[in-house]
Amino acid sequence: MSSDEIELFLAKKRKKEQAELAKQKKKYEADRDETINFLVNRAIQANEVLKELKELCENKMEIQAEALNDYGMMRSNSKGGFSITNSEGDYRVTRRRDTEPKWDERSTKAQELIKDFLTDTVKKRDLDLFEMLMSFIERNENGDLEYARVMILIQHEKKFNDPRWLEGLRLMKESYSSHLKGFGYELKKKGKNGKFQTIQLNFSSL
Repeated sequence: MSSDEIELFLAKKRKKEQAELAKQKKKYEADRDETINFLVNRAIQANEVLKELKELCENKMEIQAEALNDYGMMRSNSKGGFSITNSEGDYRVTRRRDTEPKWDERSTKAQELIKDFLTDTVKKRDLDLFEMLMSFIERNENGDLEYARVMILIQHEKKFNDPRWLEGLRLMKESYSSHLKGFGYELKKKGKNGKFQTIQLNFSSL
């Protein structure tokens, strides 16, 4: 073959390969788009069903709360959370009170007092204990204290008698309040083991 023929042959080959790659790309993108569109559309449908279910839970359980209250079966100390079980004993619905912890400006002073005490005393003799206790009053990325961790620290109130420690924990407790975010709902069915199991409506829990 002459050099011109070789060049023509290679040009045709490259053109054919490019056409094949374009064909593969088109097929891949079509299949990809079909998958995305199918899953997202199903997700949108599921989202609408879940929103409708939540509204039904809110309305139905509020009616049940009023009925329980009128019937005299709502606990006097109830803040809105309760469970109801069907007569067969295999289905249960729970309305859970969801609260959000809040800490006011006194918590900042409380942190300072606790840190001063721990730095002057505990840190010198037990660095690991110091770091552990300090971790209980560290703020998260949002600048908030973690309720569960602060409560662990408060449980150890009697471990020390230093005025800074006691005053810091007192201020920490006084600075705390909880605010109602809303109600959460759990729908349950009794499993083969005889225990109620939550019907998972959270995608990641399935």
